Amino acid sequence: MPPVRPMLAKAVHEVPRAPGLVYEPKWDGFRCIVFRDGDELELGSRNDRPLTRYFPELVELLSAALPPRCVVDGEIVVVTGGGLDFDTLQNRLHPAESRVRKLAAETPASFVAFDLLALGDRDLTAEPFADRRALLEGILGGELARIHITPVTADPDVAVDWFTRFEGAGFDGVMAKRSDLPYEQDKRVMWKVKHERTADCVVAGFRWHKDGAGVGSLLLGLFDDAGTLHHVGVASSMTAARRAELVDELAPLRVDALETHPWREWAVAQAEATGRMPGGLSRWSGKKDMSWEPLRPELVAEVRYEHVLSGRFRHGGRLVRFRPDRTPESCTYSQLDQVAPAELAALFGRAALFGSEGEPRP
Repeated sequence: MPPVRPMLAKAVHEVPRAPGLVYEPKWDGFRCIVFRDGDELELGSRNDRPLTRYFPELVELLSAALPPRCVVDGEIVVVTGGGLDFDTLQNRLHPAESRVRKLAAETPASFVAFDLLALGDRDLTAEPFADRRALLEGILGGELARIHITPVTADPDVAVDWFTRFEGAGFDGVMAKRSDLPYEQDKRVMWKVKHERTADCVVAGFRWHKDGAGVGSLLLGLFDDAGTLHHVGVASSMTAARRAELVDELAPLRVDALETHPWREWAVAQAEATGRMPGGLSRWSGKKDMSWEPLRPELVAEVRYEHVLSGRFRHGGRLVRFRPDRTPESCTYSQLDQVAPAELAALFGRAALFGSEGEPRP
């Protein structure tokens, strides 16, 4: 019975190579554990927030695809002709029932299964992953619309190929786990290899840490070809000591910062919920305080990031160092790696994901 805490992974910098390891692509979607008990089906998220009401089309598909009683770990994704679309997936979390139904028809989600935790009366969490995987293939072995089993390989060279070749399709990286691994809830017993790069960004503001004792995150910007500074994300994950130090380091840049700030209109308007601007609320931020303090955009920071989606860093960046040798004007989008899109169908076969005309299957 829910809740079940998903098994987690530790970050490593390269694909591990050791006997007994197996590898899977790392999907960029919503982690989801599916609980099926007869006519009841629940989609549980990693943070125990139910996803069931937002994806009625998956409830219908999974009810038809899964055996009467089971628990399946996987990922909810939105698949397009160009790959995985996380922005569209995020937009599926809408409070209005009519809007939920409309989006379910216009941008239907898919489910990718990668582990089986229970089948009938059998608790599988103590059994080896290889056995759980074999049983998963047994219950989802046929070709199903928008219900898939993630690819798996024991060849690290294939995993490296996935890591490099399918980034353009929206994949986060590669997962590795032991084939004899039991399912250990809420423990980091797998490995994940994610794409990491650095970029020099303009520091145009900051948010206070939730404890109020220091800087929680830096607001980052990059210039486009027209000279407009766009908000591209944040840099956080700093130690308590570093957060406190930054208060004094940034203090001179707070003086008269809003007078000619490129984001002045956003600050005055308290920002809106959409667009590339700081301070905007999202469906993930809830009641979290997203207010920010403007800084004169004169400081450049080197930031480590994973990948870019819709002109923004997909995940929060990490501050590497400040760059007094760089001018803000030099911080442009041109420095970011442009990854060529890769067809998602190359992993599953065109029939599984796309219709005869090359469009995503309904």
